[in-house]
Amino acid sequence: MESSLTIIGAGLAGCEAAWQAAKRGVAVTLHEMKPEKYSPAHHLPDLAELVCSNSLRGDSLENAVGLLKEELRRCDSLIMAAAEATRVPAGGALAVDRQLFSDYITEEIAGNPLIKLVRGEVTELPDQGTVIIASGPLTSDALAASLSRLTGERLYFYDAISPIVAADSLDMAKVFAASRYGKGDGDDYLNCPLDEEEYLRFVEELVQGENVPARDFEKIIHFEGCMPVETLAQRGVETLRFGPMKPVGLDDPRTGREPHAVIQLRAENREKTMYNLVGFQTKLTYGEQRRIFRMIPGLEGAEFIRLGSMHRNTFINSPFLLLPTQQLKGESRIFFAGQITGVEGYVESAGSGFLAGMNAARLLLGLPPLLPPPETALGALVTHVANADAGHFQPMNVNYGLFPELGERVKKKERRGRLAERALAALETWRGQIC
Repeated sequence: MESSLTIIGAGLAGCEAAWQAAKRGVAVTLHEMKPEKYSPAHHLPDLAELVCSNSLRGDSLENAVGLLKEELRRCDSLIMAAAEATRVPAGGALAVDRQLFSDYITEEIAGNPLIKLVRGEVTELPDQGTVIIASGPLTSDALAASLSRLTGERLYFYDAISPIVAADSLDMAKVFAASRYGKGDGDDYLNCPLDEEEYLRFVEELVQGENVPARDFEKIIHFEGCMPVETLAQRGVETLRFGPMKPVGLDDPRTGREPHAVIQLRAENREKTMYNLVGFQTKLTYGEQRRIFRMIPGLEGAEFIRLGSMHRNTFINSPFLLLPTQQLKGESRIFFAGQITGVEGYVESAGSGFLAGMNAARLLLGLPPLLPPPETALGALVTHVANADAGHFQPMNVNYGLFPELGERVKKKERRGRLAERALAALETWRGQIC
């Protein structure tokens, strides 16, 4: 029986996967191209380098990412152990000393007798053996070319993300359900109508809004079909009315007429607890997005589950390509882990690495793969990644909108606490299977 595992990439996902596999007695070869070669964003020679921030975000169970952190702590996560050992004061968030965090993980990986760390770029995928691909959002060009061939070119290099809002935060008295020209189901889309005055004021704020500056390696030429909404607004006051805000074929049932302009919201999941602002990919700062998009009728009190962005990010179309176990459909020896699967965030990447490492080890040990309960944060996240709409797939942070409904009516302010309570109870039962 094959007894070793190859992991490509020693970021948070790759290191967590290696740790979990070794913990189960499987020998691991962990490949990291640094320091022989660096991506445009990396500078430290050691493993698990934090690039964008030293924060792992909120630590309260009121936030889904806080729940995910607690689940990983209970499952003996290397990343969470490193974070606790190197944390710095940050109020209600979990933040770390970047250098000490990287040092901690590098020492643990290098000191594990079952993990062999190999420095140097991997340019081609191994043609046999069990492999976890955890090469991250800045995967090297050579490896990306190999992945493109493997995935049938279902590999993307840039995010163009529209904001997502919670359905229960919308003012339904101001929106109406309809599909353009009545096609499809009547409630496929929710529509936010704007009169001329509202439209002109909205366009003016988009044009004047503050943008996130692109880093040098992110300066790209946008495709016409993937243009930031504020860039379209800058082209002329009527541009959006002939683009993502066109009202044609969308009669407001309350007036019987087409509005001056419309912003469409498309359901992000089957339960319709989350809605995507169609065509509203943006480079506005997060603060500006909250301010300007809450000018939209019906979104005045919107809770943003995900804010929009456009940035360099290598990821695959996971709903088309992956099983929930993070194995490649049709080639179960290959696993993907981390941001390349379409999870966003450091903690989400660690969680993805945890699951891939555990299941790759189980495959090598002749055991069936295991999935976390969908009621858990980890289960909700990987279920979404594998089962989202492949035609509109974009990376996602963990959030309570991904969780199955409670099945009972509870006050909105109590909902998150009940979801967290249910998740941790389900996790304790599942932990008995994975130890």
